[in-house]
Amino acid sequence: MRCHEIDYKIIGSGAQLLEVTLNSGETAIGEAGAMSYMESDISMETKLGDGSTPNDNIFKKLFTASKRVAMGESLFMTHFTNRGQERRSVAFSAPFPGTIAAINLGNTTGSVICQREAFLSAALGTKLSIEFTKRMGAGFFGKEGFVLQRLEGDGMAFLHAGGTLVEKHLENEKIRIDSGSLVGFTSGMDYSVDLIKSVKSMLFSGEGAFLTTISGTGTVWIQSLPFPRLVDRIHQSLPVKKKTD
Repeated sequence: MRCHEIDYKIIGSGAQLLEVTLNSGETAIGEAGAMSYMESDISMETKLGDGSTPNDNIFKKLFTASKRVAMGESLFMTHFTNRGQERRSVAFSAPFPGTIAAINLGNTTGSVICQREAFLSAALGTKLSIEFTKRMGAGFFGKEGFVLQRLEGDGMAFLHAGGTLVEKHLENEKIRIDSGSLVGFTSGMDYSVDLIKSVKSMLFSGEGAFLTTISGTGTVWIQSLPFPRLVDRIHQSLPVKKKTD
């Protein structure tokens, strides 16, 4: 199924919002709870899966959607369709401040691998599936867990990054990243988690014992402020309550 050709604009800077404009009959998909506002004639439907394979029977759709549960995501996705004759818009926002990456999957290798929390929205026809890491070390020590998320298609997909978004283009190169700072990368690149060799750095750098390594040719998206890091800093700044007898 070819992806719908949707138009979009990204609004704001520090806490961005994505506005998608749909022609009559066009559909965008989004994570549950990501919608900020929608104009008249936009219908909102909660469905099993991403809608990329409309001819599948209910059992296959249920099996495919259940994979999202393994990633800690909802069993359902929300579909926004323009039922009117005029162009109408629907907007999406993430639950915390950050930057939105607009990715034309048709201009990449056809798929992007990302953290499970990074997906925000996409054109109907985009397939979302789980991506098993190639090395067990990535599953045990990478902050993404055992699985990542793969987005496949030939249309627009949108990822959300905490803080500032950095886009790196590698030409048969290697980059090492804090695991939580990784947003996503184009398929075909190698992904692994490596132990920091220096015991001193491991214990006192504050960066943890492992770093994610991405190597090959493609694009890598990095976030400056992962949400877990933000939560940790807020928690550390809270006053400690004294116990009372």
